[in-house]
Amino acid sequence: MNKFFETLTSDNAVLTMIDHQVGLLVSCRDQDPHLMTENIKGLCSLARTVGLPTITTASLSDGPNGPIMPEIIDILGDKVIEREGEINAWKNAQFKQAVEATGRKKIIMAGIVTDVCLMFPAISAVEEGYDVYAVVDASGTWNKVVADAAIHRMTQAGVKVATWASVLAELMEDWRSEHGMALGGLLAEHTSYRWVYNNFLHASQK
Repeated sequence: MNKFFETLTSDNAVLTMIDHQVGLLVSCRDQDPHLMTENIKGLCSLARTVGLPTITTASLSDGPNGPIMPEIIDILGDKVIEREGEINAWKNAQFKQAVEATGRKKIIMAGIVTDVCLMFPAISAVEEGYDVYAVVDASGTWNKVVADAAIHRMTQAGVKVATWASVLAELMEDWRSEHGMALGGLLAEHTSYRWVYNNFLHASQK
């Protein structure tokens, strides 16, 4: 099947969280910071729920970029690939090898900032035959103009631009699936879908 039409499953994808570091998060102004945090938590939680392999990396965490945001550590654990200087995570041997070790060709990718930490490795991975889903609402950058420019460039290079809720729905596929209700609960926890979900739960208890 053509990779552009093959859907995400819990067996063919890996999640990479790139440089969600507290020093970089301070400058993200293209979306509401509280909403962005919920999107990041939702993306990490869905990966844990369906059992996706996950890879977290940081750049110069002892410097001004700071450590990985604690919300990610709480969900995915404290294993972080520390890069010594590569801006493009794909050019870090340990990070790239970690992706290759999963044996999966679909990469769900988010990064701070969108136009550097997400865009560069996304384009590089596509060049090497990977099918990359750039989750832009679990990423962030300086302003909307910068985010839009990054989205255009990634799209031109063949990166699939996505949101965390669309990734969740694609992985769920069917409400009757093994993780259907759990994933619905994540949407309820991290988005305004909570009203729909809570109404469904209420109605089902009658």
